Amino acid sequence: MSIKLSLIVPCYNEEQTLGSIVERVLKIQKDDLKLEVVIVDDCSKDDSYRVALELCRNHPEIKLARHEVNQGKGAALRTGFLEATGDYVGIQDADMEYAPEDYHLMLESMLAGKADVVFGSRYLRPDTRRVLYFWHTWMNKTLTTCSNMFTNLDITDMETCYKLFRRDVIREIAPRLKENRFGFEPEVTAYVAEGNYRVYECAIQYNPRSYTEGKKIGWKDGLRALYCILHYGACRAPVPMQLLLYFFIGGTAAAANLICFASLVHASVPLPPAIIGSYVFSAAVNYILCILILFRHKACWSTTGELMAYILTLAVMGLLDYGVTDGLIAVGAGLITSKALASVIGFFGNYLLRKYFVFFLRGKSSAARETKT
Repeated sequence: MSIKLSLIVPCYNEEQTLGSIVERVLKIQKDDLKLEVVIVDDCSKDDSYRVALELCRNHPEIKLARHEVNQGKGAALRTGFLEATGDYVGIQDADMEYAPEDYHLMLESMLAGKADVVFGSRYLRPDTRRVLYFWHTWMNKTLTTCSNMFTNLDITDMETCYKLFRRDVIREIAPRLKENRFGFEPEVTAYVAEGNYRVYECAIQYNPRSYTEGKKIGWKDGLRALYCILHYGACRAPVPMQLLLYFFIGGTAAAANLICFASLVHASVPLPPAIIGSYVFSAAVNYILCILILFRHKACWSTTGELMAYILTLAVMGLLDYGVTDGLIAVGAGLITSKALASVIGFFGNYLLRKYFVFFLRGKSSAARETKT
């Protein structure tokens, strides 16, 4: 019985290597393995599109899509996933860093019925290899570790290009994908973990190229990847990571409360508006950080009850902040000391109210909506 493998080839300014890598990909076909190659030209400025057209004319296995505006690797992959018709769907960069023959190894776990997703790892086995950039490798391994901490997966190479999916799996995930550039890697990994799919790893060959040879990923992509790990993984992260995130968000908001209060007092603002103003500022800082990190789809309250619960929490903690600060000052405590103690109390009070009141209601309403659908 033959199977069909679709390989998505995102391409941007790869005229020097596109023809060679596609010809190499086509050679992995066998009697029991049919191949579909989906090239997505991401508005290349060189002759990549012309090369792709020629390949498409000469090989019926190749499909070609093109973006009129450059969008990035993630966007090209989303386009390719929509075009794929194979039983299994994988990713193949248009350079020569990866060996397409390794897809035979990656398919083994799929065909044995053991895996839904297979990651091709560049770090599973020691081998003869080209030595290039220490910091690039360090960044990859660090991001993989951070991703594992939030997804609770134990993989060795989250940033690998070689990811193989059962088609039904990637079809479930693809509509949720948003990242246009290399943030695709941590984003799709977070969704794989969230879906509880069976994940396997397979050692693959890797021949890295230098930046002078056309490598495109850089330190800005590393920062974006770290943000994506938090943004897409935080909402379902293991408890230790959720606590760490809350301490970061709550601690930053508490510090903002204290610094703003000290600044207002130094500017001779009367005490009541200084207390209230600093609390409002810290609440805004807390909310913005939650939007950026914890709320995957931005802040969207689905019911009036959830919004009112959040506003009530702010009001209660605001009154507590004012009462503690004003009360301590009244009994002779220093201004900054009073506000610092109020911020600490507010930190824990805010955590308890949100966990057992706001997000408890949010969870119940979400469950009710899922039951109706």
